[in-house]
Amino acid sequence: MVLIEQLLTKDEVNAFRQHLDQVPWLDGKGTAMGMSASVKDNAQADANDDTVKQLANALLAKYGETPKLVSAVLPQKIFPPCFNRYTNGETYGFHVDGAIMRIPNSPDVLRSDMSMTLFLSEPDEYEGGELVIQTEFGEQRVKPQAGDAVTYPSSSLHKVTPVTSGVRIAAITWMQSLVSDTHIREILYELDQNIQQLANNDSVERAQLDSLHHVYHNLIRKHAQL
Repeated sequence: MVLIEQLLTKDEVNAFRQHLDQVPWLDGKGTAMGMSASVKDNAQADANDDTVKQLANALLAKYGETPKLVSAVLPQKIFPPCFNRYTNGETYGFHVDGAIMRIPNSPDVLRSDMSMTLFLSEPDEYEGGELVIQTEFGEQRVKPQAGDAVTYPSSSLHKVTPVTSGVRIAAITWMQSLVSDTHIREILYELDQNIQQLANNDSVERAQLDSLHHVYHNLIRKHAQL
C-alpha cells in the first residue's frame, strides 16, 4: 500500500469538485460486479456524461506524469477513473475488485493488479468514510487529505465505512501492471525510491547510480509482461 501525497493540488481538487457538482449521479450498484453489488451503497457520476469523461481523461494524464505512482505500479493499462460519492449512511462493505475488467467503449480488457483511491474531500468534511484495507499486517485504515491518493493490491479485501455525516467524494481506478508479481513489484518500487533519493545526494558518484539503474532496468526486463 502506497500513499501518494498531493497527487492533486488544492486548486485542482476545487476545480474537480466544482465540475462534479454539476454532473448527473447514478446508483453505484449499477457498476458493481457479482457479490459486490449486495454490499455497495453509494452514488457514482454518470460515466457517459461528457464532463465526467473530460475529468477522467484529465486524471489519466495526471496519473501518467506522477513519478511515485509510476514507480509503485509500473502501469501498463489504466481503467478510466470513476467518481463516487457517499453520504447519509452510505457505505461499501468488504469486497474484492473484479480480476478482469473491460475498458469502456473498447474491446480491450485489463487485469486489475492495483486499485487506487484519490480523495477529493477533506477529512473534516465528513464523518466515517474510512477506506479499510486488509493486509498481511492487519487492517489499514485510510482517511487522508483531499488530493492524496492511496494504491493497494486489487486482490485485497477492502471497504468504505459508513459516512454518518457530510459528503465523501473520491475517484477510483484500477491498473494492470507491467509486473504482475506483487512481491517483485514491491522490490522494484523500493529500489527505485532509493535510487531517486541517492540521485539527489551530491556525494554519490555517477558510476554508482549507473550500476543501480542497470540492476533496476534489467529486473524489469526479466519480469515485465508485454
